[in-house]
Formats: sequence, C-alpha cells, structure tokens
Amino acid sequence: MRSIWKGSIGFGLVNIPIKLFSGVQNSNLDLDMLDERDHAKIKFLRVNENTHKEVPYEKIVKGYFLKDKYIVLDKHDFEEAAPEKTKIIELENFVDLKEINPVYYETSYYTEPEKQGKKAYGLLLKALEKSGKAGIARFVLRNTENLCVIHPMENVIVITKIRFEQEIRSLSEINKVDDITITKKEMDVGLALIKQYSSKFDLSAFKDDYSTELLKIIRAKAKGKRATVKKMKPQKATSDDLYDQLMQSLGSKKGA
Repeated sequence: MRSIWKGSIGFGLVNIPIKLFSGVQNSNLDLDMLDERDHAKIKFLRVNENTHKEVPYEKIVKGYFLKDKYIVLDKHDFEEAAPEKTKIIELENFVDLKEINPVYYETSYYTEPEKQGKKAYGLLLKALEKSGKAGIARFVLRNTENLCVIHPMENVIVITKIRFEQEIRSLSEINKVDDITITKKEMDVGLALIKQYSSKFDLSAFKDDYSTELLKIIRAKAKGKRATVKKMKPQKATSDDLYDQLMQSLGSKKGA
C-alpha cells in the first residue's frame, strides 16, 4: 500500500506523526464503455447545452443556481471558503462507538506511526482499547474538511470518515409504520426467527458473488465458451398469513 497523506494525530499536547493509507478497495470489475459496432472506447465531452459545441476545460467555471440565475464562483471564492490547511488530526473529544449511528459512516483509513512517534502511537492505541472509547476529530484531505472517528482495530489505529449532520436527510418524508398492530404470537415467532439466524459477525462469510460470477463469464467468453451460473431460487410461502409465513420460515433454515 502507498500512503496518501502524512501528518499527525493531536492527542492533547502530544503530536503523533503518522502516515495514512486507504483501508478499502473496490471489488467491482473495471468495465469500459464501448461502441457496439467496433468496440472503440466511449469518451465523454464537456458540451455547451445551447450550442452543442465542446467547451475547453480552461473556459469552464462553476456556479450555484440561486433565485433563477447562476452565481459564478472564481478561484478566490473557493480559497476563502476552504478550510485552513493543516497536517494535524486534532482529537476534540471521546465517545462510545455504539453512540454513533451506522448511517454516518463513510470510508476508513489505516494509520502507521512514523519512527519517532511509535511510543505515543502505542499509548493512544492501548488507551482506546482499554477505555472502549473512540476519538472524534477533524482533518483536511484534498482541500476538504472531514469529520472522523479514531478507533482501534487489530493493533492499528483506524480513521473512519463520518458524515456531518447536515449530510443526513430527514426521515420526516418517509411513511412510517406507526399504525400497524403486531400480535403477541407474531412477535414471539419473529423473535424466535431472529434468534435462530443469529451468529457472531464474520465478514469473511460474505463474498462479492456478482463480481466473481461475472469474471467467470468473461473468462469463459474469452475461450469461446459459455459459463453456467447457478441462480438462487427464492422460496415462496404457501400462505398469505404473516404468522404462517413466520412459522414456515422458522423451520426452513438448514440445520434447524
């Protein structure tokens, strides 16, 4: 892995120099868009919607649509609004991880201490593990201010970006099920079904089957063959009654 950022974690008056590495990678296949007739790559052009002519990159500006017209922003405007560039991830406070709703999580980065910061790094890592807490901090990456959670994982300090509150849409426009009556026997079977399917979380048990099967098809087609892909056949309940469906589900799991 190659580091994408160098800086420090600010832990009180202690600065812990670190390198940052991307903790995630895309499992999707890298597919190109092609012209069906000759398999030439498709390119996208920046086109003026009025003249339909291509616009040179240096002639493109950015604007915000406000009150029936565009307010055009220049380089100075972006510089004024940009966060102060800093190489310090300043810990602002500590919280219990369970207090953070998963809807806020975005992407994760691994950290590695520089040689002169190993002891302080180790202290913060062990203190986070022992306290069961996670740090909340901000840092600037690619000219953008990011909110993040600093937490331990397998003897490494991980920095996970989280969304700001204003990035989360309100639930006020979602139709909620507050007028539904659930009987006791339906609830009992529902809870039993959850218990039957409960297990310790093991991420390795979940694979990106779509990409794997698609790659099989690609390799087979390259040899002039056709791959056979096994499809999951969804089971259908024999009754429309919710309780009956739950009872059928309860006995349908393999090994139950």
